[in-house]
Amino acid sequence: MDLKDLAVRAEADSSRLPEDEAGNAGRGSLDREAAPEMVQMLSPEGELLLHGPYGAYAAELGAEELRGLYRDMFTIRRFDQEATALQRQGELVMWVPMTGQEGAQIGSGRALQPQDYVFPTYREHGVALTRGLELSSLLRRFRGVSHGGWNPAEANFHLYTLVLAAQVPHAVGYAMGMARDRKMDPQLPEAATVAYFGDGASSEGDVHEAMVFAASYDAPVVFFCQNNHWAISVPTEVQSRIPLANRAKGYGFPGIRVDGNDVIAVRAVTSWALEHARSGKGPVLIEAFTYRMSAHTTADDPTKYRLSADEEAWISRDPLSRLEKHLRAAGLADDEFFEGLEADGQAMADKLREDVLGMSSPGFADAFTDVYAEAHPLIQEELEFHRRYEAGFADPEEPTE
Repeated sequence: MDLKDLAVRAEADSSRLPEDEAGNAGRGSLDREAAPEMVQMLSPEGELLLHGPYGAYAAELGAEELRGLYRDMFTIRRFDQEATALQRQGELVMWVPMTGQEGAQIGSGRALQPQDYVFPTYREHGVALTRGLELSSLLRRFRGVSHGGWNPAEANFHLYTLVLAAQVPHAVGYAMGMARDRKMDPQLPEAATVAYFGDGASSEGDVHEAMVFAASYDAPVVFFCQNNHWAISVPTEVQSRIPLANRAKGYGFPGIRVDGNDVIAVRAVTSWALEHARSGKGPVLIEAFTYRMSAHTTADDPTKYRLSADEEAWISRDPLSRLEKHLRAAGLADDEFFEGLEADGQAMADKLREDVLGMSSPGFADAFTDVYAEAHPLIQEELEFHRRYEAGFADPEEPTE
């Protein structure tokens, strides 16, 4: 039975994870508000369980698209492993791993249209892959050779934001601007922004201020919260008395909780949310229920604050293994396919290492580029002044004593 057949037969009630996975119970729970239904379309065993309201968005996925989702998740996990190794070997200052969150990032990223604009945190490596960024560019900041690493306009993917939640109001403002642009020029395509943030950042004031503005002006924005259960060492249930998706009620727009390790469900829910936002119906909050399998950063030791039993439980819900089980059971992929990915992944890792080791420090003039959207005479004047200043030294190529 394929996805289209299941979509027709899907019942209105969604499948959900067991109660402890759905987040209804927590430490010191005092009449905690029940979590919304967990949208899940692919069980940890690889069984399709299409959800009624979103089933049509999953039904459009054919064999090639499903293999592509797996390929993306495999590629970005291999990238993450190589980046971690580079940091451990002293080639990067630090690294922000994402292992375990591939389903949330690839699923949401593949729901985007080219005209949509992404505002990431510092961990959205998988989304960057779906936007077509050269993966080595993600490492330039962590190598210490750039404050960014890429031109946001080339992929509609903003630079990584290291300050928690600072990008969320920007996403709302940009969305409001896109809506206004389209009013002025109806020929422009409908577009939306996606603001990524984590469960920890959801406690920041910037997120709530952004949601107030988004609701007030029906901004075409999707708030995508990756609830990986830990704000560094603080568990989610300490941060919030209610499930994070339920916070949307207070602002008057939809909130959805999706199994973040189910790439099919994430893509379907995000596709629906983006259509909702683009069509002028206002914002949506998505809580992707997932788990950070590695450290918060390479400077963190998660064994100090979480149990190995929790990690073992989440290994069985791994986003890659569940899609692999489905692909094999449905006859959509064989050993040759997976072995090919291993070879491709190693080649990618080798090239990544070569690119990182070959990165050069920025030139003096680079500090003056991209200060404004268009060239500004004041910036050019400052650049010329500093060039004359540098030229006054005996040897501008050597540091002065």
